[in-house]
Amino acid sequence: MAALTAHGQTGVRLLYGQAPASAPGAPMTPSPAPLPGGLDRMMPGGRLDTTLTPPFGSSAIRGVDPALRSDSLSGSAQLGPAAELPALPPNDFQRFVLETSGQALPLFGADFFRQANPFPSVSNAPVSPDYRMGPGDELHVRAWGSVDIDVRTTVDRDGRIHIPRIGAVSVAGIRSAQAEDVVRAAVGKYYKEFQLSVTMGQLRAITIYVVGQARKPGAYTLSSQSTLVSALFASGGPNQNGSMRRVQVKRADKTVTELDLYDFLAQGHKGADVRLQDGDTIVIPPARGFVALSGKVAVPAVYEIDKGGDTIGSLLALTGGLPVVADPRRVQLERLDPARKPARSVEVFALDDAGLNKRVRSGDLLTVSSVVPEFGNTVSLRGNVAQPLRSPWREGMTVRDLIPSKAALMSRASVRRQNEVLLNEEDRRRASRGFNIESPMPDDPRYVGERRPNERPAGERVAGDTADTLAARIGNLVDEINLDYAVVERVDPNNVTVQLIPFNLGQALQDPASPENLPLQPGDIVTVFSVNDVRVPQAKRQVFVRVEGEVNRPGVYQMTPGEGLHQLISKAGGLTPDAYLFGAAFYREEVRRNQAAALNQLVNRLESQVQSRLSTSAANVSGADAPGVAQLRLQAEVAAQKEALQRLRELRPTGRIMLGLQGLGAQPDQLPPLKLESQDRLVVPSRPDFVYVLGSVNTESSLIWRQGHKVQDYLDQSGLTGGADLDELFVIRADGSVLSNAGARWFSSVRSATVLPGDVIVLPEKTNRESAWTVFTRNAKDITQIIYQFSLGAAAIKTLRD
Repeated sequence: MAALTAHGQTGVRLLYGQAPASAPGAPMTPSPAPLPGGLDRMMPGGRLDTTLTPPFGSSAIRGVDPALRSDSLSGSAQLGPAAELPALPPNDFQRFVLETSGQALPLFGADFFRQANPFPSVSNAPVSPDYRMGPGDELHVRAWGSVDIDVRTTVDRDGRIHIPRIGAVSVAGIRSAQAEDVVRAAVGKYYKEFQLSVTMGQLRAITIYVVGQARKPGAYTLSSQSTLVSALFASGGPNQNGSMRRVQVKRADKTVTELDLYDFLAQGHKGADVRLQDGDTIVIPPARGFVALSGKVAVPAVYEIDKGGDTIGSLLALTGGLPVVADPRRVQLERLDPARKPARSVEVFALDDAGLNKRVRSGDLLTVSSVVPEFGNTVSLRGNVAQPLRSPWREGMTVRDLIPSKAALMSRASVRRQNEVLLNEEDRRRASRGFNIESPMPDDPRYVGERRPNERPAGERVAGDTADTLAARIGNLVDEINLDYAVVERVDPNNVTVQLIPFNLGQALQDPASPENLPLQPGDIVTVFSVNDVRVPQAKRQVFVRVEGEVNRPGVYQMTPGEGLHQLISKAGGLTPDAYLFGAAFYREEVRRNQAAALNQLVNRLESQVQSRLSTSAANVSGADAPGVAQLRLQAEVAAQKEALQRLRELRPTGRIMLGLQGLGAQPDQLPPLKLESQDRLVVPSRPDFVYVLGSVNTESSLIWRQGHKVQDYLDQSGLTGGADLDELFVIRADGSVLSNAGARWFSSVRSATVLPGDVIVLPEKTNRESAWTVFTRNAKDITQIIYQFSLGAAAIKTLRD
């Protein structure tokens, strides 16, 4: 049996090699497969070349049936590529549902027809073997061997095709599967020993009519292979009032079939779908009625009821049944009965056998409730635990049964930090980014897959791995658990209240017979806290402190809560002979955070004060100044204030705490009794041999420290500039304290203070270079001008009186 291939285009006829002008935008008909010996060579215009030399030395037959050169069939409508159709307007029942329930429910299946031609072209679709040929169908006859035939011919109105040198062959009414045998028998009357192939070309067109409640009623020219369903797509399907359950095909005033589109849309059944014939009429009657399904159903929509009456079960079957989150124990049915007063009523029932078999009526609104997602036999564990979980409750269950040991309190964050001990800061940042960045290639330095040559082994120190980051990790591998407090949340469903039951987690885990090992009830939620979730006393925290510099064993030490700096130095083996305890720097993370917050508040406050001061200065500009001088002075003041604020913003607090030791002979037992906290840091430097002089001096340098020398001695060595402001001189001690003239007594100055090793002497430069004489003359001019103007006013008043 030969394979018959359709070369037709739905709704149009295409000439061989060119598209008809009446089908703009229609795809070109694919050319037939190449034949041996160049049989598929074409001449311009789509005609076959009849001058080719026969490949087998036999006579060649070429030609194009004259019918193929005729214009394509036309119709009042033709099916072709179409854009998506607009949504159907709501019908009266949809509006009623929207007004009464606030839900805009679509018509079930209406969106399926939004595209008039959602399927690809059927021009290349195979023709079914039982397709019966008729006038207008095109056949492509090819033969080789003792005869060379390559011709496209169309069945004429008498049901015959014409093959040159063979004559007319009757094919009307025969099935497509029989076409090759019929043509072979006709050619065999004149030739022997040949091979023959017959394929279908352009199929004939038929005209059908779509009437009734269709979206686009009218006449349509379709392919002769079109069926009822394809014709419905061409017309856009039923409109908002049309029936999808009783679509009929009428032929010669008889109903050929009646199609229920719900069977097709929901289950794919096409048993009632028939192939259309020329002149068929598709009738879409009005829908018998509508019901609405809402709530927890698979497809909330408005459904058409069947002519035999639907049950709730049959409607739910269309949607695939109830979803798992639907509650079949409670369904609400709102019924509309215009013959009653009031017209609406409500029923509530379960979807058991009786509920599923309940018949629906036009105007019903069925709402399915969702299940309440509550647990009835569980207890939950959350917080600082290895695995937050829900566990099935059993009679006599206690906290110890839910948390069998302290190992269950090792949080995932703690495990992650333990797994990251070999990673540096850059590795951890890369891991935290995950795959949110573009995928790196193997030669990308970010690639963390297969190790490259010269690649750093895991855990090896790199430039981004500093002593600070290494030391900060020590003692931070696990989250400390608050063993003194955990809580059970118990919900009373009868009173809708929550009761908090605190207990001692450490005792509950240590002694199963302890009263702290509370019995649990269904629905209880146990929460475990870390020492950072609810801040615990410092005495109950682990303390890890770092000591560096001039001690015998610098490192990170675990301290007992309540211990101080003296005990820390003792654990580190004491001070070295070069230790300069007076210059020791003690840092605390909490102080650093407080300093940063205070600095931010200070900058904000100074900004507002600067703006107010500048506004006052602008309003008090003296009129006696030369033109532009006051403006320049104001601009300079603004620039200076902005520069000072910018320097403040760039400050980075360190969290240093001044220890208040006395001079060179400070000893560890003189350290203040500070209780150490975790992440504290003590740095003991060696004694420096220099003093630093900075600011408005001729030589900013480091000078050798000499015992007993005063600040003035070092200023004399460095030399003062002309702009030095001795009133603002200050000294920064090695312990972080500051000496200045602000708190100096009468006849005393910071210049007379004794300098210690490592001190920094800072001599600022004058910001106001205006001399005292210039200030005096400017103020005198202002006063003189005021007196002069006052005198003129007094003289004028006296003249008016006289």
